[in-house]
Amino acid sequence: MDNKIPKHVAIIMDGNGRWAQKRGLKRTKGHQKGAEALKKISEYVYDKNIKVLSVFAFSTENWKRDKEEVNYLMDLFIKAFKENFDVVKKKGVKVIFSGIKDKLSDKVIKTMEKMTEETKDNTNGIFNICLNYGGQDEIINATKKISKDVKDGIIDYNDINQDLFGKYLFNDLPPIDLLIRTSGEYRISNFMLWQMAYAELYFTDTLWPDFDEKEMDKAIDSYNKRDRRFGSVKK
Repeated sequence: MDNKIPKHVAIIMDGNGRWAQKRGLKRTKGHQKGAEALKKISEYVYDKNIKVLSVFAFSTENWKRDKEEVNYLMDLFIKAFKENFDVVKKKGVKVIFSGIKDKLSDKVIKTMEKMTEETKDNTNGIFNICLNYGGQDEIINATKKISKDVKDGIIDYNDINQDLFGKYLFNDLPPIDLLIRTSGEYRISNFMLWQMAYAELYFTDTLWPDFDEKEMDKAIDSYNKRDRRFGSVKK
């Protein structure tokens, strides 16, 4: 069987807190190790010829967590973005962000803007970081923008289709081929609902800080065994 490399891989990076608690450490230590895991994986996937990597860094629901943990995460984002930035930049990867900027600090926003500006012309891949992101919010936001453009006469109501709708999302990305969730949870947690319509789902008990290159290969091997028919019947 020929190996198939998914074009767009999305990851729900779950289990940082549990990783730390199992070791008697503060949850923040788990987030630190999780950032190290992301650095390794974001370098590895582009060597595998995966073109788009989307990661769930912080959801709109995560603001409900303890304030100390949220503040730590925001500071960690800035540090991790800068450290990871050199890796993807050298590989010619374009960095983009999906989500709402509301509630994000000026320091986080400036870091995001710097990364997107300096990589905007890169063509070797896309690194999509979902920060303050919710899938339902993304769809509602796109619907509002389309409605306004119809009202203003910019587009015609009859021109609305799946391709056009996709261009109104936070970013116009190809469909997700493989969705990975770590830590043994079997949920998609409001993540990229539009883009994962026909994604292959892969769940692993491995906690995110322990997810490495071998674990990524296992996910891709599983993907290779799937029969993707997109609603048709195999002849």
